Amino acid sequence: MTYLLHQLLKNAARRFPDGPAVVDGGQTVTYRELDERSNQIAQLLREMGIGKDHRVGVCVDKSAAMVAAVFGVLKAGAAYVPLDPLAPAKRIGFIVRDCALSAVCVSGNRLARLKECAKAGEEIAAIVVDGSGAAPEGVRPLLADAISRQPGSAPPEADITENDLAYILYTSGSTGTPKGVMVSHRASLTFVDWSHDCFELSSRDRVAGYTPLHFDLSILDIFSTVKAGGTIVLVPPELSLFPAGLADFIEAQSISVWYSVPSILTQLVLRGELSRHPYAQLRAILFAGEVFPVKYLRQLMELIPRARYYNLYGPTETNVCTYYEVPGGSAELGELLPIGRACANTEVFAIDSNGALVQPGGTGELFVRGPSLTKGYWGQRTSEYTGLCPHPLSPLVPEQVYRTGDLVTLHRNGDYTWMGRISETIKSRGYRIEPGEVTARLLEHPAVKEACTFGVPHPMLGSEIKSVVVKEADRDVKADELRVHCAEFLPGYMIPSIIEFRSELPRTSTGKIDKTALERGE
Repeated sequence: MTYLLHQLLKNAARRFPDGPAVVDGGQTVTYRELDERSNQIAQLLREMGIGKDHRVGVCVDKSAAMVAAVFGVLKAGAAYVPLDPLAPAKRIGFIVRDCALSAVCVSGNRLARLKECAKAGEEIAAIVVDGSGAAPEGVRPLLADAISRQPGSAPPEADITENDLAYILYTSGSTGTPKGVMVSHRASLTFVDWSHDCFELSSRDRVAGYTPLHFDLSILDIFSTVKAGGTIVLVPPELSLFPAGLADFIEAQSISVWYSVPSILTQLVLRGELSRHPYAQLRAILFAGEVFPVKYLRQLMELIPRARYYNLYGPTETNVCTYYEVPGGSAELGELLPIGRACANTEVFAIDSNGALVQPGGTGELFVRGPSLTKGYWGQRTSEYTGLCPHPLSPLVPEQVYRTGDLVTLHRNGDYTWMGRISETIKSRGYRIEPGEVTARLLEHPAVKEACTFGVPHPMLGSEIKSVVVKEADRDVKADELRVHCAEFLPGYMIPSIIEFRSELPRTSTGKIDKTALERGE
């Protein structure tokens, strides 16, 4: 029985020893090679005294070495903590100290970056898993040859259980102190097992490794693919800037499963010249993390009609908890795409403002129940708010559920539709306004490429509605024209009084629209 994440690699190496595990540029690493390299990293960590109850950073450029490092940390019995190599040094340094990392697996060319993260008098233990580099003051490196000298056999099984930590993902894109979401082996495997079965992953699949390691979408890319014995095809990060090149890569690498935020798919629609390729192997396109504008989803489905499309929903604290398979014909799509219903071994329900269970047609806050929930935030006491709370409808049952802070509507067929964050609800003139609905209407206008809506303080109204809009390159539109367009669908109190045009919207490190930056006027 598989109850720990790294057992997935052990099983795959036994079943498909010569099968391709990771494609990294011109290099293909087999399952046997990946298993042995991760064993060597685990052996070295054990030699350093690192194991259960330890945390190890992974600050490695996207590569086969990054995947090996993740499994090596897990095999040692420790939890891995992704560090974005491109993040500000202060942020990386905060995570290193906040999580009390015992060591950091690092690319050789990032050693100097670790020095920037260290405070005076500190020393960071670094394990160079690929490449080489000079050891700056404050960094104590073990070079790649130290790994190669270790035996390739698996270390003794760590004394851990499914309830022990597997990884800690620090939230990004907020102005406050980053928080480390703690995820156990059991919680992660709940998602991995479901996604493997739901999307019928097999050893024939070539899954795009597009998402950075510090983003929770990477869990499917790595662990669900390894469970199936499939191939992780790492996507060069620079292709994000060249949608046409990314489209060529998907075709040339015979990608069969794609998973990313919708923004990337939107760029493929707008600038990828998708009609140049048939994408005969691409059978499943999954997206999550933000709302996919329906007009671009329609175009994508017309350009790649053979694939099946899935909208996945879930905060980092639950991983994916609901999913929705988009109907085959793009004409069947409504203007708001449902997030669907609960994944296997997960329960979701909504509570209205009166504390009652939402019935079909009603709206309320979404709650999640099941084994996929986070253990909380690293370093916070259980008494502090983490989103975990007693079950609101079963006060006599000692069980915690997760309150998402997301507003949803329940449809008669059992599907939910996401309406926005409760904390983002705009109160203007006494009305409660969901910014997502305003944005959805703006995006229906043919001259609007992207949009984001939020409230700004107003001394008399409470809040004004502001929308920031990016126009299509070959189209022009005025603010008043957009207000007229919105007025065809929205009541007067929901029409944005402020419309600002920009050439592009700011993004977080995971590719999402950085709404916080917009609200600050950045």
